[in-house]
Amino acid sequence: MDNKIGITTTVPIEVVYAAGCVPVDLNNIFISDESPQTMIEDAELAGYPRNLCSWIKGIYTSVVRDKDIKRVIAVTQGDCSNTHALMETLHLEGIEIIPFAYPFDRDRDMLKLQIEKLMGAFGVNWAQVKKTKKTLDLVRSVIHRIDELTWQDNRVKGFDNHLWQVCCSDFNGDPQKFGKEAKKYLAAVGNAPQIDAPIRLGYIGVPPIMTELYDYLEYKGARVVFNETQRQFTMPFDTGDIVEQYSLYTYPYDIFWRLEDILREIERRNVQGVIHYAQSFCYRQIQDLIIRRKLKVPVLTIEGDRPLHLDARTKMRIDAFVEMLK
Repeated sequence: MDNKIGITTTVPIEVVYAAGCVPVDLNNIFISDESPQTMIEDAELAGYPRNLCSWIKGIYTSVVRDKDIKRVIAVTQGDCSNTHALMETLHLEGIEIIPFAYPFDRDRDMLKLQIEKLMGAFGVNWAQVKKTKKTLDLVRSVIHRIDELTWQDNRVKGFDNHLWQVCCSDFNGDPQKFGKEAKKYLAAVGNAPQIDAPIRLGYIGVPPIMTELYDYLEYKGARVVFNETQRQFTMPFDTGDIVEQYSLYTYPYDIFWRLEDILREIERRNVQGVIHYAQSFCYRQIQDLIIRRKLKVPVLTIEGDRPLHLDARTKMRIDAFVEMLK
């Protein structure tokens, strides 16, 4: 299967699908594996250092294991700074690297140039990309409705909200199938009983490496009604312009652009407290000091390293945070 294209984070997948290729979010492959911890260990055996982000190590192993992935779109600006070294080690394994960069200042001309370079690499034109965007936007609209049922009707669990949204990075490699599954879920959950967890939380930062976080919060009487980065993967913007779409997309840009979205959604969704997740060995940990100064609601910062269960210390901190909000 030569048309599988690995992606290190969300990129303009309209280009990839327009070319008849299948994008594969390598983060999702890693975290959904039966043994993601083994994937990390395999990368360390290959020479990756212990004190490095586990997501990068998981991505590396995901590519090396899948012999059908011959090309990877690597985001060189707007994501993890370790991607540069990741690209080089994958190149050593014979993988073709296609670089893509989000301009730091959200410059529209620079972003358009990057998208056009990506289009050139896949041999597609604007007409094909715009047509594909319309198709993908129909699927995204279903996920937007699932999000509404999360914070407006209290019928969707925080983890389900997280999962449907995070999968919009690649639509699990099949937008039509993914869309049908989402509609089926939507039909089933529309009349489901409301979830009894009165404390309304926001989750900001990269998706968590320990996914049991959501269930533990609901066990304690709190629920996530706003997943920041995951929601951004759904492109929740009313625009037919793909360049504008990826300039509105907050994740690759500075923290102050992200905070505009975060503050707006906190107010709109009546969020009472925020969990800021920080991945170990990630430069984004530094942004926590800005987040704490700018947000007007209580913030609990938790750190994760490997895809293990919540440790006792983190559970105790969550317990205290939820009790304080109650």
